[in-house]
Amino acid sequence: MSRRAPLILFTAFEPSGDAHAAPVIAALRGAHPTWRLVAWGGRRMEAAGAEMMGRTADDGTMGVPALDKILSIRRIAGEIDRFGRENPVAVHVPVDSPAANFPMCKRMKGRGARVVHLVAPQIWAWGPWRIRKLRRLTDHVICLLPFEEAWFRARGVPATFVGHPVMGDAHDSAESGDLWQEPEAGAPRVLILPGSRTIEVNRNSKLLLEVLASISGRYPNTAAVICAASPSIARRFVEVVGSIPRNATLMTGVIDRAVAWCDFAVGVSGTVSLDLTRAAKPMIGIYQTSALARIGANFMLRTPQRLLPNILAKRCLVPEFVPWSGSSAPIIAAALRMASEPHWRAEITTGLREIARCFEGHDPGRESAEVIARVAQAHPRS
Repeated sequence: MSRRAPLILFTAFEPSGDAHAAPVIAALRGAHPTWRLVAWGGRRMEAAGAEMMGRTADDGTMGVPALDKILSIRRIAGEIDRFGRENPVAVHVPVDSPAANFPMCKRMKGRGARVVHLVAPQIWAWGPWRIRKLRRLTDHVICLLPFEEAWFRARGVPATFVGHPVMGDAHDSAESGDLWQEPEAGAPRVLILPGSRTIEVNRNSKLLLEVLASISGRYPNTAAVICAASPSIARRFVEVVGSIPRNATLMTGVIDRAVAWCDFAVGVSGTVSLDLTRAAKPMIGIYQTSALARIGANFMLRTPQRLLPNILAKRCLVPEFVPWSGSSAPIIAAALRMASEPHWRAEITTGLREIARCFEGHDPGRESAEVIARVAQAHPRS
C-alpha cells in the first residue's frame, strides 16, 4: 500500500517569520517535490514554492492597531481551523509569533497534526513556567540559538539547533547594489538602525538622532547611514523625526552594505544585532519604553542580558539599554566612548567573532526541512 504524500502547513504573522520560513519551504520543495506545502504567510514563502492560502506576514501588516490585529488573527484562526477540518494536515509548522500561533497549534493538534515550532519560543527569557503549555502544543522545536536545544531538552521538549539564517554563509538579502548611495566621507562612520516595526520607530527614532547629534557635536566629520527595514519604515522615521541630519543618508534594503561600511552601530534591539555580530561590528542596543513598561519587563525577564549578542556571550560584551526609560546621558556616553576608543571596538569585535563561530557549519533551511520531514514521515497520515 503506497503512502500518502504529507501535507505540511506553515503559519507566519510577521515579515521575520516569512524570511525564516522561506528557505525551509524551498529545501522541502527540493527534497520532496510531491509534498503539498501550504502557507498563511508572505511573499518570500510564496516565492519559495508554498501554496498560499492567506497573506499574513507582509510588511503592510506592521503597525496595525492592536485590537484590529487581534480580531484579524481570530478570523485567520477560524480559516486555518476550517482548512484543517477539510484537509488532513500531517505537520503544522508555526513560525515564530507564539502568541498568534499557539491557538492554531491547539486546533491542529486536536485534529491529529504533529506540530514543529520553527523558531523556538523564547520562554527561557519570558516566563519559563510556560514550558508546560509548549510541551502540550509541540512535537519538536527548531532552535536558532546554540544554547536553546539543551535548555528545551532538559525540560522534556524535543529540540534541535539548526543555526540562524542571519549567521549563515549564504546570507539571504533582498538588497540591491542600485539601492546603496555612497555616503560622504567622514569619521566615525555610524550606522543608525531604527527597528523593523512601527512601534519601535515611534519610540526610538528621536533618541537615536539625539545620540547621533551628540557624536556629530564631538566629531564634526561624522558620517551616518540610517538603514530602514522597509520603505514604510523609512517614511515613518521621517514623519517621527521631521528631517534627516545633513551628515546622514537614509536608505532601505541595504543592511549588508551598511554594516560593512560602518565603524559601529546604534540601533533598536532585535535580530539585526545578529547581522552586526556576523560582521563582527561593535554596536549599542537600545529599546526605549515607558517607566511602567520597563519595570514590568525587568520583572518578567529571566536573563541578566537582553541583547542577543550579550545573551550568547553570557556577559555584557556590548552596551545595552534594553528596556530603557531614563535619561539619554548614559547612552550618549557609551556612544562617545565607542567613537573615541578604537581599542574598545577591537575588543568587542574579537568577542563577536567568538560568538559567530558557534553558528559555523550549519545550514538552517536544509536542517530545519530535515527535522520537519522526519516528523512528517513518522506520521500515520503519511
